[in-house]
Amino acid sequence: MKVLFIEWASFGNNDIKEAFASEGHSVVCFPFSNKDARRDAEIEAALSATLHQEVPDVVFSFNYFPVISNVCKKEDVRYISWIYDSPYVMLYSYTVINPCNTIYVFDKELYLEFHNAGIPTVHYMPMAANTDRLDKIMPSVCTPPDKAADYASDKLPYLYNISFIGSLYTEQHNFFDRMTTLSDYTRGYLDALMTAQMKVQGYNFIQESLSPIMEDLYKALPMDPNPDGVETKEYLYAQYVINRKITGLERTDLIHAITEHFAFDLFTPNKDFSMSNLNNHGPVGYYKQMPLVFKQSRINLNISLRSIKSGIPLRAFDIMGSGGFLLSNFQADFLDDFVPGEDFVYYESKEDLLYKIDYYLQHEEERVTIARNGHDKVAAGHTFRHRIREMLA
Repeated sequence: MKVLFIEWASFGNNDIKEAFASEGHSVVCFPFSNKDARRDAEIEAALSATLHQEVPDVVFSFNYFPVISNVCKKEDVRYISWIYDSPYVMLYSYTVINPCNTIYVFDKELYLEFHNAGIPTVHYMPMAANTDRLDKIMPSVCTPPDKAADYASDKLPYLYNISFIGSLYTEQHNFFDRMTTLSDYTRGYLDALMTAQMKVQGYNFIQESLSPIMEDLYKALPMDPNPDGVETKEYLYAQYVINRKITGLERTDLIHAITEHFAFDLFTPNKDFSMSNLNNHGPVGYYKQMPLVFKQSRINLNISLRSIKSGIPLRAFDIMGSGGFLLSNFQADFLDDFVPGEDFVYYESKEDLLYKIDYYLQHEEERVTIARNGHDKVAAGHTFRHRIREMLA
């Protein structure tokens, strides 16, 4: 099968192209700047010309782009997209119903929202990891071949006890703090709402709770649905403003609680973030540096973005696929494919998180066994090659 790959600066480009090739498919790349992912005459003309020249069987992209879908609809070519971002407002473009589309989301609750609305083009598919690549990553490219066995996932020297890789949502997209004109009532309402949400894992009630304060939110920070979209204002403020703020508060609060008892290693774009007992390493590269952190940390945290309803974030697959021990907040989709306490561990509260950190730092054999089980389960059924087979079946 011939695949036209829409190539932009996304995670996983190399992994998915390698997986297509390993499964016997040919891949042709179409460079995509996604400067206007909804409608762009120049992109439309270039893509149409490429489709006529290459005659692919399918077009594939990470994330969904209306401009790509419209061209595929016109040219009668199947368009497969796999969304790994959350929130992702372009999923609410009316073009989603184009019959050429097969759109995969990694969040089952989000899939059910579209399924229950009678939209047949949106499907559920968890994320994945390239365990073949991750297993080969070693601390130095200069490692002699005869020493390679010393760098198996469970033999790398530990450099960190507890680590977290990710944004604190203090360095970018912080729309919440721009709302400086909110009334005292709205601020109090939001403070109470966010405090309540931070105490609840597994269910997000922000969007359904915003109607009483929508007018004040809009005055403080005008946000309108897109012309080709059916998203509501409640969706925009809940997912792009408030849930991001909650995530930032939650991650900062949990890190502070951890550092009161343990040393903590943070890898984040915000290089200025500091606390006592915390080592901020700054950002790390996705392909080579990040897997080494996962391999060389006794405990790897996943604190999911609050807009992810039930799905397993890509970070969690990367941790398990690297052979790292995963300690995550509860996400319901884990239970479809992984066993808590056997493949990964989840926490239910701040107190539970601190207890489990202390427990697993003291029980190394149990921790290493769980990490190995998680890795082996990802390798056996959750690689990019497995996902491609599902997509093309």
